[in-house]
Amino acid sequence: MPGWAIRRQRAFHLTRRHLDEGDTLPTEPASSPVRARTSDAGSVPNARAGTSSPPAGSGCWGRTLGVEPADTAAEQPKPRITHADKWSLDLAAATRYYEREGHLQVPREHIETVGVPPAGGEGPEQRGVRLGTWISNQRSRAAALAVERVEQLTALGMRCS
Repeated sequence: MPGWAIRRQRAFHLTRRHLDEGDTLPTEPASSPVRARTSDAGSVPNARAGTSSPPAGSGCWGRTLGVEPADTAAEQPKPRITHADKWSLDLAAATRYYEREGHLQVPREHIETVGVPPAGGEGPEQRGVRLGTWISNQRSRAAALAVERVEQLTALGMRCS
């Protein structure tokens, strides 16, 4: 038995079963057969990108399953966003809403669209922020927020107490 984490072993066996059924490996995370069958297994696209352990094209993944490393940038997973970047994105959405509406009484289901500088250097990517949920969460967690973040929200006119 390999010395991998249980979730990697499950991903391996589910992927092998998927291939044994005659299906092909997807390149998009949302269409991964592994994610469709179990929520805690790793994804095949991440294995192809070499971001999971073991790397694609080596060991059992390469020899047994024929999983090859991703050959195009389109198949590479998007870089993960840091907590600081997520905060900046959410705060930008709140600022945009406040400038447009003059308040932060955001309906819980509201989604604000903001432009994000792209990683590839082309035009800005539009991303939806669940602003209503985020505002509600910040209000309920105000006591645990860092002082700088409370000050940023207060500058927008949000009551954090």
